[in-house]
Amino acid sequence: MRLPTFARRDALKLIAAAGVAWPSLAQAQQPPAPQPPAASPQPQARFGFEEVERRARDLAALPYEAPRPDLPQSLTGMNFDQYRDLRFRPERSLLQQGGGAFRMQMFHLGFIYRTPVVVNIIRDGISTPVPYAAALFDYGRNRFERPLPIDLGFAGFRIHHPLNDPRVHDELISFLGASYFRFLGRGQKYGLSARGIAVNTAGPGQEEFPIFREFWVDTPPAEAQACHIYALLDGESLTGAFRFTVFPAQETVLDIRCTLFPRRPIPKLGVAPLTSMFFYAENDRRSFDDFRPELHDSDGLLIHSDTGEWIWRPLRNPRQVEVSQFVDRQVRGFGLMQRDRTFEHYQDLDLNYELRPSYWVEPREGFSEGRVELVEIPTTDETNDNIVAYWVPNRPVEAGQTLVFSYRLVSTMNEARLHPGGFALNTFRTRPVALGSGEQAPPNAARFIVDFAGGDLEYHLSQPDAVQVVPSASNARITRTFLIPNPQTRGFRAGIDVVGDPGQTADLRAFLRAGNRALTETWTFPWKVD
Repeated sequence: MRLPTFARRDALKLIAAAGVAWPSLAQAQQPPAPQPPAASPQPQARFGFEEVERRARDLAALPYEAPRPDLPQSLTGMNFDQYRDLRFRPERSLLQQGGGAFRMQMFHLGFIYRTPVVVNIIRDGISTPVPYAAALFDYGRNRFERPLPIDLGFAGFRIHHPLNDPRVHDELISFLGASYFRFLGRGQKYGLSARGIAVNTAGPGQEEFPIFREFWVDTPPAEAQACHIYALLDGESLTGAFRFTVFPAQETVLDIRCTLFPRRPIPKLGVAPLTSMFFYAENDRRSFDDFRPELHDSDGLLIHSDTGEWIWRPLRNPRQVEVSQFVDRQVRGFGLMQRDRTFEHYQDLDLNYELRPSYWVEPREGFSEGRVELVEIPTTDETNDNIVAYWVPNRPVEAGQTLVFSYRLVSTMNEARLHPGGFALNTFRTRPVALGSGEQAPPNAARFIVDFAGGDLEYHLSQPDAVQVVPSASNARITRTFLIPNPQTRGFRAGIDVVGDPGQTADLRAFLRAGNRALTETWTFPWKVD
């Protein structure tokens, strides 16, 4: 991968700024004039986010050069099991010199990870690249006919911290592939991922996947409770500078700030993008030959709107790409959630889907008028990430702009802490039965059953008549609703019967209230009428 060099250009700028000129031959033959005493050397500037911004700005002024990695076939021809056998030696972990609790390990190039990235360590304000060395890795059962290049580089890196046990350095956050990263809180297992930025996801135009081409990791001091990471993003349509500050905890927090420099107009910019997998669940059952009742890393999109309304949208595995938009003046938060935490609903002893985290985005700066967008892509197995959610600004993104965004990303399994109201726990779809008879409803009718739990719903179980279901539907007609107490969830089960015109898509909504007070979030679901 060719990396632009900034040293020569920077040197010329410094010479020009100082008013220095190359001496002429005549000048060179004159005796030297008396010189004033030499000034004390200026201390070197500490490396920080401003330097990454400067590099991103300079890079945006240059034509984009796609990486052209030249890796040995012994690495590019690896399968997943062979690549997994390339392990960083824990005893060679970096950042130990700071005396703190953070450790860094590198990812080896190979398999599908073929683009080298530069990783630097900052110590005492000075940035130094981490050189590749074969001794850093245990290659397991892999054997190579020829030695690997000494300047091979790395595919990415990960930071470790005593997250679950003070005696063990667990993986905390990792950066591997394009601009993808993942991080964990206590007791969590990896599931969904985040990305630096999304460009033209689900059209218009060709989707792009910018890459983090260089990283800088600041050595945390012994008493540090957080780790600072900087990244330089590069892509066809934009460059960017990123700062990540990770706070390991029960619910690990990642504070993110990015400055973007578009090279050209971008039809759709996705900010704070999240990527996940949804194969099937109780609301979207198919005839898959699998003993596990549900398979998903996330089961819904949660949005906190500017009006204070909480919106829950269950995820689906559609038959074609589906894009849903949630327009808001200034969204307060959104995230892809794994709401179902019951092992029996997954029955997977190895993958532990019930321990997959939810990622919640809390906007801080730059999120004015725009929309949250959800993209659902069909998939035939659980290995494909087919769900994407992000925020899209209404204002056009033009070349030459400087865009600044900051937000907090939280990895949680305690969704109840986000809002105090009731929530939609389960969504089922079935065929309605006509009242007073055993006749089946017409094919363009459906019954949706939603279990609401949490909040003050248990308080109202002693007087269920005071609680109402408030439904609405576009492009469909609601024919019946019912609401019954559900002691199993300590909440209520709502039923909604709807009829629509074949081929139409109806947007369904429902929430529970007592008097004029909303007791729950708003459940919403797009129904494609058969």
